[in-house]
Amino acid sequence: MLLISNIMTPPGSGDEAAVEKALSRLGVKPGGIKEAYVYKSSLDARRRGEIHIVSTVAVRLLGDEKKVASHPPRGVSLQYRPDEDFTIQKGDKPCPTPVVVAGFGPAGIFAAGLLAREGYRVIVLERGGSMDERVKAVESFWSRGELDTQCNVQFGEGGAGTFSDGKLTTRINDPLCRYVLNRFAEHGAPAETLRRAKPHIGTDLLQGVACSMRREIIRNGGEIRFHACLTGLDIHNGQLRAVEVNGEKLPCSRLILAVGHSARDTFEMLRGAGVPMEPKPFSVGVRIEHLQTEINRGLYGEMAESPFLPPGEYQLSHRENGRAVYTFCMCPGGLVVPAASEQGGVVTNGMSEYKRDRDNANAAVAVSVSSEDFGSDPLAGMLFQRKLEQEAFIAAGKNWRAPAADVGSFLDGKAGLKLGRVTPSYALGVEKVDFDRLFPSFVTGMLRTGLRVFDRKLPGFAAADAILTGVETRTSSPVRIPRGEDFQSAVRGLYPCGEGAGYAGGIMSAAVDGLRVAGAIIAGYAE
Repeated sequence: MLLISNIMTPPGSGDEAAVEKALSRLGVKPGGIKEAYVYKSSLDARRRGEIHIVSTVAVRLLGDEKKVASHPPRGVSLQYRPDEDFTIQKGDKPCPTPVVVAGFGPAGIFAAGLLAREGYRVIVLERGGSMDERVKAVESFWSRGELDTQCNVQFGEGGAGTFSDGKLTTRINDPLCRYVLNRFAEHGAPAETLRRAKPHIGTDLLQGVACSMRREIIRNGGEIRFHACLTGLDIHNGQLRAVEVNGEKLPCSRLILAVGHSARDTFEMLRGAGVPMEPKPFSVGVRIEHLQTEINRGLYGEMAESPFLPPGEYQLSHRENGRAVYTFCMCPGGLVVPAASEQGGVVTNGMSEYKRDRDNANAAVAVSVSSEDFGSDPLAGMLFQRKLEQEAFIAAGKNWRAPAADVGSFLDGKAGLKLGRVTPSYALGVEKVDFDRLFPSFVTGMLRTGLRVFDRKLPGFAAADAILTGVETRTSSPVRIPRGEDFQSAVRGLYPCGEGAGYAGGIMSAAVDGLRVAGAIIAGYAE
């Protein structure tokens, strides 16, 4: 197909206008066109008052597409792209045991889905519950403070991303990203997921998509075990022979380790089993909440009330003296949610439904940390996270309320929680806390710098009545489990995978990594 990019149209003009403009630029007669549609589109609001939609239009011709692409019309940004096809040549060595997948988040779902579709025996172990069980457990925590440490925002069917915004954006440039989007669409994601430059499903729709994928794995012969926690490994002469599940042994020569970034007891078990690990940089900080209408005004200016514009979203960053502060996981029209997975530790995250129609916008404002800050031991970063979470729990009253401050007080170096236009959305309530007593000074210093810098980029970002809620510690995994070009650890048969192992950062990149790892197993072994 041909991709014609940089097609600009007014907001609300629809896909038809973009397609018509692209075909006009291409100059191909209507009789020579097989198909034309919007491939990707995004909103360009960099200049307030000059907002437009920027689209890439896909065109399939009846004639020679390569020839047309080699001589594009003057001033037309044109690219030829072969039809995407994901095929793997199967290996011929027998795999003596089923492939075991530990973790049923995006990496585990896509790895298990590919293996099952290709006819391989696969067993999925998920420490949490099915989606129905998980939703009940999460609602119980958010309404009554009753935390299930095995089934919560971090653990259970769908992984941690299920209770987020369901963002399907990534910085990786991998052809499998389109394959992942197609799979999501096949299982119930909105059709526009395939067209948006920054697609999202929303936590409400993502739950159904994950369940549909699970049912397909089962139809293809896969086995999924909920409430099945990986508790040990049997390793002999550097080769994996079995895994321990809830204390019982299961023969296993191929294990895809896709446990997510919060499986702290699993990290401890792996270290005890002699699996090489190393500390990995991550970030810590707070959630900031504004009125969504104020974010819209800061981004769109006088066009903020236009019904053709989506809820505004932003991504801001700043570096200073070798350290970064940036916004992360921005949730338009969403909520700040309790995301703990351990007793006695407060954790925050952000979440939006598909419509993104709640009053507040929120995002993490996070500061980078590394082994220079918390130590070189493989689990030092994990312990650093835990300490912040436990101190936040104590500071806010030991009742699951979250530490909070208004931006005005925080920038003045004071503990204050003056409520103005913004009502904190954290379900279990917030408590005034001095963040300078909670975080190291280099974190609070960079947070203040970030707020001031971001306010210059997005007017109103550092509004005095914006609310900061903490702590945000689970931005990414605090460990990396090294693997070779064959995707295996030094322990043969162990395949570290996804965000928890340090090889992904979000739903899309985790799903792609799951496909890559499963593909490596398929290429080496017969079904």
